[in-house]
Amino acid sequence: MPKPNEFKISQLTTSVFVPSALFSIGEYALIPIIPASAERLGADLPTAGLIAGFVMLGTLLADVPAARFVNAVGERKAMMWSALSAVAGILIATIADNIFALGAAVLMVGASAAVYALARHAYMAEHVPLSHRARALAFLGGTFRAGAFIGPLISAAVIATLGLSAVLIFCMGFWLATALALLFNKDDKTSNAIATPLSYTWVIAKREKKKLLTVGVGSAILGILRTTRQIGIPLWALYIDLPAEKTALIIGIAGIIDFALFYTSGQIMDKFGRRAAAVPTLIGLSLTHMLIFTATTETTFFALAIAMSLANGLGSGIILTLGADLAPADARNEFLAGYRLLVDGGVAAAPPALAALAATVGLGAGLIGFGFLGLAGAVLLHRFIPEFVQHQKR
Repeated sequence: MPKPNEFKISQLTTSVFVPSALFSIGEYALIPIIPASAERLGADLPTAGLIAGFVMLGTLLADVPAARFVNAVGERKAMMWSALSAVAGILIATIADNIFALGAAVLMVGASAAVYALARHAYMAEHVPLSHRARALAFLGGTFRAGAFIGPLISAAVIATLGLSAVLIFCMGFWLATALALLFNKDDKTSNAIATPLSYTWVIAKREKKKLLTVGVGSAILGILRTTRQIGIPLWALYIDLPAEKTALIIGIAGIIDFALFYTSGQIMDKFGRRAAAVPTLIGLSLTHMLIFTATTETTFFALAIAMSLANGLGSGIILTLGADLAPADARNEFLAGYRLLVDGGVAAAPPALAALAATVGLGAGLIGFGFLGLAGAVLLHRFIPEFVQHQKR
């Protein structure tokens, strides 16, 4: 790992940031069209929703095996091969003539995303000095937000001009560009890890269970609240009969604010410690969840959406940063695989949990319940983020 005074975040531009932005744009351009693609192949609405969920299912299934693959080929090559695997998945989707083939293709894309994400996370943990880690990972979080913003816009433009199927070709192009960017990248640093048995990830998870059951669970709770925010805000807009165009505009403005704060978050974490971002983010998201019942007009809805974005933006990159901080040097990839599985599992469980609560106790009460869960997560992170992470000098 380079010394702090020899390292610049700009060194990661071609090796991490540009490929990650390209991969994220392709992923977020694909996600909105999966239900429509399934419907064209004869799926009913529930089945189309199920197939859309295969992206996250593929990610969960690949989270643990990803560690073995990354150890075997190295971080850069793992990112490159996972991008090519996503291209192969899209090729299957373009020729799919039934929902089973489409489901397999979407599953493959989700698995590819898991491998890419772990390799990228491990690369950053291995090669970025602690003094710069939070800012670098916050910047990486900014590429996700850029992808989430740009990808759907590309989908909409392509569908309007060339049709639904053309989006698949554009996704393929972004992932091919990702692979090429990594292929021609001159920075070929890799870790010294070697291939390990698949069971070794579970061995490390057991050894590091205190970290996973405290900071890991707290990070998963943050992931859950971020997910319920993304789902709950549009649902609440429907509940208060806010017009769709106003809802989209408000969410778009809130998203810009969220994106604009990503580097500030990294500066806060590197200068004042991880708690300075993690705990306020969880408290802010918790309180705004609990205040959802106050958003009864366009003005109050706008205010709440902005408050949620401010809270969320303050913690840009915090989940990645905590994982990198806590990963042991002798089993970094295996630890990160278990950590990511925990967080991804929470994210995957959030939508059905919110749906179940909305059906039983009501949407508002369900979101308030998640707010209390978030406060518990804030307590966990405040109590268990290690002190050595807090006081590293730049």
